[in-house]
Amino acid sequence: MNVVKGVRLKNFRCHGEFDLDCNRPTTLIIGENGSGKTSVLEAIYLALRGKSFKGVDKEILKRDEGFYRAEVELEDAQKIIIRFDGNKKEFEIDSKKSARLPKKNRYPVVLFEPDDIYLVSSSPSRRRDYFDELFKQINDNYGLVLGKYNKALRQRNDLLKREIVGKDDLFSWNIMCANYGAELIKWRVRNLDKINEKMTAVYRDIANNQDNCRIEYLGEVVSESEYLQKLEANFERDRILGHTSFGVHRDDYEFIFNDKKADGSASRGENRSMILSLKFIEAQILEKEVGKKPVVLLDDIFSELDEMRQKHLVNNFKNYQMIITSTTVPSEMRVDKEL
Repeated sequence: MNVVKGVRLKNFRCHGEFDLDCNRPTTLIIGENGSGKTSVLEAIYLALRGKSFKGVDKEILKRDEGFYRAEVELEDAQKIIIRFDGNKKEFEIDSKKSARLPKKNRYPVVLFEPDDIYLVSSSPSRRRDYFDELFKQINDNYGLVLGKYNKALRQRNDLLKREIVGKDDLFSWNIMCANYGAELIKWRVRNLDKINEKMTAVYRDIANNQDNCRIEYLGEVVSESEYLQKLEANFERDRILGHTSFGVHRDDYEFIFNDKKADGSASRGENRSMILSLKFIEAQILEKEVGKKPVVLLDDIFSELDEMRQKHLVNNFKNYQMIITSTTVPSEMRVDKEL
């Protein structure tokens, strides 16, 4: 059964008016670059996850317009309506309005963007953001703890920027950073283990060879007390730098291919097969942990993949609802909307 049944947009990005019916398990939207294809996926993501993957509301609002409205019809005729009046945003579900999408109405999504193909060689912050978003979907508490950690970290960094600051001034923020940071480390390691359990097998299915791959967590796996000791030991250094030099906000993830760092040793095709593997595993884990089949949003990704990997992409996601954007029509696919 399709989760998303239809999309209606008003003043959303470049769309003055837009309607899309998602009557089949796979919906294909065709259009040139800049025609607003990604904006349709953005609206769906906003309705299912409660936030955009691209920008803030004022950027979403069509130029010279005073409001935007996005309506996404779901299974069982339920509708999620998002309105933005230029200042504040509200969600409406079953005539109930709220400033945020309620947790009970959030739905898992696998989003595949062109930039994801380059995740192996991208920046540490890009990889952190990628895995943070995935782990938030797996467990809402991860997102809550991450938010608390970032708030405590900002307070600690603000104090470090003062002309005069002592160790005692940081004590309470050290305690909070250590508590939340150690909890995030546990979640990251646990979730990465789940991914690595499947990584090589899924990769071999795509590449049809006996190569192996995994993802390593590049961060110190420490207890809460050890985390606190690190923060306190780094006080003088942090005071000079004006920011916190140790913590989960600086950690990274590294792709390993045949026991070597993939960035530099794996070919372009091998890197892309690893990312495809990660995406397939992401869908499997979300379905198992959340108990719902995620909606798969593929944003102009076919232009980045050869025919063999395109087929794997479609075959591995065939049991999920897919909404795809592309500049060209992939073989054996029917166009549902042309922009």
